[in-house]
Amino acid sequence: MTINKTLRGHKLLMVMPWEQPAEFMENLKAEFPGLQVVTYRQTEWDQTWAPFPDEEWKDVTVLLTFTVLPTPEQAPKLEYVQLMSAGANHVLDLPIFKDTEAKFCTANGVHGPQISEWIIGTYLAFQHRFPQYHEKQKEGRWDRSDLNLIDDAVQKTIGILGYGSIGRQTARLATAMGMNVHAYTLHPRTTPASKKDHSWTPPGLGDPDGIYPSKWFSGSSRADLHAFLTSGLDLLVIATPLTPNTKHLLAAAEFELLAADGRKGRTFVSNIARGPVVNTPDIIHALKGGLIKGAALDVTDPEPLPDGHELWSMENVIITPHVSGASTHYNERVLSILEYNLKRLSEDTEPVNKVNKREGY
Repeated sequence: MTINKTLRGHKLLMVMPWEQPAEFMENLKAEFPGLQVVTYRQTEWDQTWAPFPDEEWKDVTVLLTFTVLPTPEQAPKLEYVQLMSAGANHVLDLPIFKDTEAKFCTANGVHGPQISEWIIGTYLAFQHRFPQYHEKQKEGRWDRSDLNLIDDAVQKTIGILGYGSIGRQTARLATAMGMNVHAYTLHPRTTPASKKDHSWTPPGLGDPDGIYPSKWFSGSSRADLHAFLTSGLDLLVIATPLTPNTKHLLAAAEFELLAADGRKGRTFVSNIARGPVVNTPDIIHALKGGLIKGAALDVTDPEPLPDGHELWSMENVIITPHVSGASTHYNERVLSILEYNLKRLSEDTEPVNKVNKREGY
């Protein structure tokens, strides 16, 4: 290996919910011999307290973490924070994010493979009535009476609200199944260059050139969103970040629009973003009233979803406890982003997946 980079003087603090990755650590030392690396194990994903003394923070310039974060006073030298989550909503109000020049980067790209599989998998399970057949299996009943209710995905239209790494990999899978893709982004993507994805993506995956959508919607107004929602969607994927502007982005008016002009009961809604992007009482009303076909919810509001909540007993809903992003390959993908951004730091170039502090993602 030719060593032509240096991070001498930098201190990397890694706070991880898994054991220290020995091979990765050795590779890191070989590639960046001047980099000081300190690792700690956190016991829970949502842990906020630091499993080490405050003294450890003072010389840290690079931090790998999920929810363990310092105050600006504790880490005055911090330059780059690599989050382990695709979203940054949990850091937006923290002084270390708002009041410092530290660059925050998400784990955008880490979740694309497994979450896209969850989206497509739950949709197909619903279309092919797997939950109902599983119940019949438990009862020991061979029952084909609902054979004519089974539907496939060919020539259906999937609308992806938030065309980031998760949305792009979902579009790849949907296209392979013969679906038509509509994309929605905050900013216009009217040129080939603007449609390109500059975030981190596992090799060979995603939609790096933005070639899969047959229609591309954009804008920040309700009218822009409504144009997308009335474009004839069979599957609506909610993959937008949670920001003050996206809270309850989908509420009663939006569910009514999905059902307008003869589309009642057509759209299946899949939420893998954050629960508060959807107004919970309004989606329950839409589900009970047949405005939408059904829903797959990996995130809810409130979360965790309380025992006995009405959503649990709805037959046209599939619920999982915020696990769509789980994968045995999660940690290796996060570390790949960290290593890539360390190279960029050593070259004095901007990191990938950098959070826009004004827009919150």
